[in-house]
Amino acid sequence: QVQLVESGGGLVQPGDSLRLSCAASGRTFSSGGMGWFRQAPGKEREFVAGIIWSVRRTHYADSVKGRFTISGDNAKNTVYLQMNSLKPEDTAVYYCAAGESGLLIIFPRREVEYDYWGQGTQVTVSS
Repeated sequence: QVQLVESGGGLVQPGDSLRLSCAASGRTFSSGGMGWFRQAPGKEREFVAGIIWSVRRTHYADSVKGRFTISGDNAKNTVYLQMNSLKPEDTAVYYCAAGESGLLIIFPRREVEYDYWGQGTQVTVSS
C-alpha cells in the first residue's frame, strides 16, 4: 500500500519561512516524479512545484517562483518544499503527490498525472 505523509506545516508570519517534508512508502517513483499542490479555502487545488526524477527537472508555479524550492532524494522517496518570504496568499492546505506516469515529463503541473496523494498539511501565514 502506497502512503505519502506530509509534515512541517504551521502558523507563521508574513516574511517567515517553512519547510514541508513528504515521505513516500510502498513503492518508488523513479520513472515519474513528486510534487506539491495546495488548496486555499473556496478555491480549487493548484500546482505549486514538482520534481521529475527521470530528467532531474523542477517546475514551479509563477506565484511561488523565486520564493519556494523543491528538492528531494529519489532513493529515499522523499521530497521537500522550502518556502521563503511567505505571504498571506500562500495560506492553504498543502498536498504532496507522486506519480509514475511518463507524461509527467511533459505535463508536470497536471493533477491527473499524479496517482498518489498525502492527507495534506495546513500552512497559515498571518500577522
